[in-house]
Amino acid sequence: MKGRRDKLIIFLPLLISLTLIIGIIVGNWITGIRIRNIVSDEVSKQHFSIRPGLNVGSGLSLVPRSNKITSAMQYILNEYVDTVSLQQLSESALPSLVEELDPHSIYIPSSEFQRFSEPLVGNFSGIGVSFNMADDTVAIINTIPNGPSELVGIMPGDRIVRVNDSLVAGVNMPSDDIVNMLKGPRNTVVKVTIFRRGVKGLMDFEITRDDIPIYSVDVAYMVDSETGYIKISQFAQTTFREFMEGIEKLKSKGASRLILDLRGNGGGIMESAIQIADQFLDEGQLIVYTEGRARPRENEFASSRGALKNDKVVILIDETSASASEILAGAIQDNDRGLLIGRRTFGKGLVQEEMRFTDGSALRLTVARYYTPTGRSIQKSYENGREDYYHDLNQRIIRGELEHQDSIKFDASQKFVTPGGKIVYGGGGIMPDIFVPVDTTSISDYYNRVRSLGLMYRFAFHFTDLYRPVLEGFTTAGDIEAYLDDQQIISRFVSYAKEKGVPPDYEDIRVSGHVMEKSIKAYVARNIIDNEGFYPIIAEIDNVLQVAIDTISKL
Repeated sequence: MKGRRDKLIIFLPLLISLTLIIGIIVGNWITGIRIRNIVSDEVSKQHFSIRPGLNVGSGLSLVPRSNKITSAMQYILNEYVDTVSLQQLSESALPSLVEELDPHSIYIPSSEFQRFSEPLVGNFSGIGVSFNMADDTVAIINTIPNGPSELVGIMPGDRIVRVNDSLVAGVNMPSDDIVNMLKGPRNTVVKVTIFRRGVKGLMDFEITRDDIPIYSVDVAYMVDSETGYIKISQFAQTTFREFMEGIEKLKSKGASRLILDLRGNGGGIMESAIQIADQFLDEGQLIVYTEGRARPRENEFASSRGALKNDKVVILIDETSASASEILAGAIQDNDRGLLIGRRTFGKGLVQEEMRFTDGSALRLTVARYYTPTGRSIQKSYENGREDYYHDLNQRIIRGELEHQDSIKFDASQKFVTPGGKIVYGGGGIMPDIFVPVDTTSISDYYNRVRSLGLMYRFAFHFTDLYRPVLEGFTTAGDIEAYLDDQQIISRFVSYAKEKGVPPDYEDIRVSGHVMEKSIKAYVARNIIDNEGFYPIIAEIDNVLQVAIDTISKL
């Protein structure tokens, strides 16, 4: 038992990191945006009156009319030995102020606001490429169809050598820095210098930045003749429209059953989750309600517009499904509408409201809790502080929760019953109806090492680069996989990994070879036809999805 748990701890470093990111950043995406403009910070001076006579030196003293925080700040501004800026004081004080609240209230400086908001809005301004760092070089994976880069002739496989006058090839520049150089205001121009295989010399392109969509529905495809699969990675302003477009596509192919994948979805805008839940429920059924100390209860009921009320549905969840994902999953489970499959969700049941400041910064403050239709709050405890809160997943792993359902203990006082008689619990995420443990049967030390070094992903890009003219002739995941079946992928990968410093361990390769081969094939397919190539191939080694396919076929 201990050996399996140790293996799981080794196997999941990226999962832990993802959860921390979700908790700190993605988890702070709000579940229901409410924008409020407020007066300039300078007006805060009006909270004080100044009178002469009591303070030695200046002859002035403060009569506080609010509280110690505002009094202290004004006192510093008036009496401190050196000149200080109210703006600088505020920037230092506000993060500390919200630190004492719940883990999801957050102050966002103006310099960070765009980064926090882009995933929720659904677009940003840039040149429209996806890239990775291949041997310290910026290698283009794909260009967005009809995007700025494709329109000027940038192609997959191109290497970016310079951005404007800055060398970015061979200088070990962080990816985030390169992204910041390529992004910029709409209609501005960025110059890139490209190296392209088979072309003598370097090529210069001037690209006019434009709005680039950020998609929250990763893929919609048929897993069999009757079952459609949709993967939602986040809930943004565009998510409902993308979801309905995916449904229309699946319906046209005969889908009457739906697998909705919310694994890894850290949440986002609550309204998008409510709109999707509305499609599955009968008119008048409760979807979610919110309530807070200063916020009266607000109910969200299903309308008569649901287009999927008669379709069978299962939802995939895991320990990184949070916030708006839990709203949607809770609405389906509490109304006995479908089954949840996977593992216990993150446990974020707080609603943030956004207050914008005139300098472009914002405060996202928790103003209410949301409750599923049975009345349960799924927010996990944060009484031991933020650090303990964000390390909860690590504790779940240590307890064996990701492998064994019976290791999960719920508070009996948080017991609720659905209309159909199903027992559900609040206070710590949403438990699935069908538990599927993390699959560690194909994990080995060799697999963990090549995975941690990113070698499978890097090899897939290297292979794509070598055989791009052939691969680009294929348009489906099945065709790409059929071609790769004849390419001795594992033996070539083992040689590649050896060159990168990882000697082969053939016993471990025997254990993990199938998983590694499928992963590499899926990465290659993604490089050619994006997620339409990746997900159908990786599905074969996705044990949660395989359980879902088997379950929904029997409903």
